[in-house]
Amino acid sequence: MISVIEILKAILFGVVEGITEWLPISSTGHMILLNEFATLDVSPEFWEMFLVVIQLGAILAVVLLFWNKIFPFKFKEKPVIQKDIFVLWFKILVACVPAAVIGLAFDDVFDALFYNPWCVAIALIVFGIAFIIIENKNKSASPKITELEQITYQTAFMIGVFQLLAAVFPGTSRSGATIVGALLIGVSRTVAAEFTFFLAIPVMLGASLLKIVKFGFSFTSAEAAILLVGMIVAFLVSVIVIRFLMGYIKKHDFKVFGWYRIVLGAMVLLYFTIVR
Repeated sequence: MISVIEILKAILFGVVEGITEWLPISSTGHMILLNEFATLDVSPEFWEMFLVVIQLGAILAVVLLFWNKIFPFKFKEKPVIQKDIFVLWFKILVACVPAAVIGLAFDDVFDALFYNPWCVAIALIVFGIAFIIIENKNKSASPKITELEQITYQTAFMIGVFQLLAAVFPGTSRSGATIVGALLIGVSRTVAAEFTFFLAIPVMLGASLLKIVKFGFSFTSAEAAILLVGMIVAFLVSVIVIRFLMGYIKKHDFKVFGWYRIVLGAMVLLYFTIVR
């Protein structure tokens, strides 16, 4: 029988996932750090799967908030197919190719080599610095791409290459990597964020399916409860965070997240070097 403490921990992990999945500050880095202070009483295999599959709750928030932009069918007087949304999905799939090919081939290798606090901390700091540099560089420049429809297949693929960094190096932040890449090639902050959200849907679904298959479908009742609670909380928090972020970036840049990443990365390095 699962304890109340484990449910409370699952709620806490759901809150952290819902906040950090969409802000470009690395959900993996935060989850690893949180696990040091609120360790779930589960097997290492379940923990590895939980870290990824809890993101399914966050995905549902994107689907809910952007349904009109991602669902290609309209049912009014007669069914209507919106070709522009189909084209968008083809571009999203093109952006998924680099991470899908390399991630599937070397997933276990990357986990063994880079899934540790030191690599996470370095990735936090490096991409934090990148955010600050890019935003300073773009301060007086006008973005070339200000609408989703302006993203070409070539641009989508280039954004996907940046997403590959997140697949290789935990702590990079999937949203952080894709947003940095998009800003570098002239995409506006709003479009970069939206494309990143949409790109998360197939990426997270694929990654979650892979982890569940590796773990197996034989959950204990306690494991099922922890995963379900974490996903539900991640969904609810994600709805709030996505709305906040889309409003925030209309008036502000991403530098504050860059500074936050640097500070957090330094704290992780200090903690695991001195305390541990």
